[in-house]
Amino acid sequence: MSLPEQLFLGVYLGVLTGILPGVVAWALGFIFKYFTRVTIPALGVMAVAVALAGVQGGLLGLLDVEGVTQVVAVLVVMMIAMYCHSRGDRMGAEFPHRVTLRGIKDRTLSADVVKRVGKFGQVRLEVDEVVEMEGYAPVSDDTKRRIEEGDWTFPAHLSVAELESRLAATLVDEFDLADVSVTLDEQGRARIVAAPQVGGLSRRVPRDGRAVSLDVLVPSGVALGDEVDVDVGEKTVRGTVVSARSGGKDGDDDPKKDLQPSEDAPAVRSAPTTTGGEGRLTVAVGGADVNAVLDGEPRRVLVRSRGSRREYELISLLRSAGKVFDTVEVRNVEEGATVGSIDVRGTYGVVVLAIRRDGSRTLAPRGDDGMREGDSLFVVGERSDIEVFKGAVR
Repeated sequence: MSLPEQLFLGVYLGVLTGILPGVVAWALGFIFKYFTRVTIPALGVMAVAVALAGVQGGLLGLLDVEGVTQVVAVLVVMMIAMYCHSRGDRMGAEFPHRVTLRGIKDRTLSADVVKRVGKFGQVRLEVDEVVEMEGYAPVSDDTKRRIEEGDWTFPAHLSVAELESRLAATLVDEFDLADVSVTLDEQGRARIVAAPQVGGLSRRVPRDGRAVSLDVLVPSGVALGDEVDVDVGEKTVRGTVVSARSGGKDGDDDPKKDLQPSEDAPAVRSAPTTTGGEGRLTVAVGGADVNAVLDGEPRRVLVRSRGSRREYELISLLRSAGKVFDTVEVRNVEEGATVGSIDVRGTYGVVVLAIRRDGSRTLAPRGDDGMREGDSLFVVGERSDIEVFKGAVR
């Protein structure tokens, strides 16, 4: 045979006889790495592979050829064995030792979609589609467009389940939706099933309150949720704005300026405000003050100040110092354990801000406050310290 024919025959026989040695090499690499964390020497794997190829090659005619064909076949077998061994060794190192339902639920997004921002990463979720929830009226096209074009950015350390929960809660708040279901893939693409709000004004009025509409001079910049004082003559009634409409400087009564969200005019990320002027204001007041507003003559509306938001200043200071906030689910804790007995701050370097249990919350827990399985702990500290603490209580 010519040299090209000998080379081709050698590659052919090498591939045929290298399949079984390759499988054995992969199994040896995976088993040794997974159970002992030790990489088996490649030279030993090649010796086993060549021996198996020799046994198998006797049946396939490998031993009947000589010269270039036999050398090429042996080299092909050795390369197959080396490749399979390296892949098995790598899989043994990466394969999780404990596969649980919670571990599957706590999967994270692919590293390709994480954007490094400062010390910690962020991930921007992209909405693939927004569909209607069965049994509800369809969501308006404008709401779908705003959701699809929105900038949904979250911390990159969150699991997929936590990202789905946070995005759903954000959409409910921002667009005043009745219910939202979010499904994410590993590339950060979201499929959203949304239901529009079936009730409008009544949902914004407190359980013990009543809504009263007033035709008054509406201040500029009034938004939903603002607290106001209504002067009705002999008495001043305090309430919360649940709907407002003003005509603006030109006095036009444009329905699009109505602040009450509806299916046709959903709430948007930047809160809408009144333009000022003569208009109508709907205020939620206490049940005892309803008659005073209805029987009196509303003269003016004064917007109350809520003061500066000191909590945001505190969060900014903590974040600038490298601290992060997180929620830790307690799954593993001794019977009768307390915040003080575990010494969370001294042992793990994190501070427990609150404990949520069965729907109730304990703010700034003391050392004798108990911890038990199923509790949710709101903590602050270094990211690495929080991860160590998570591992301890899970």
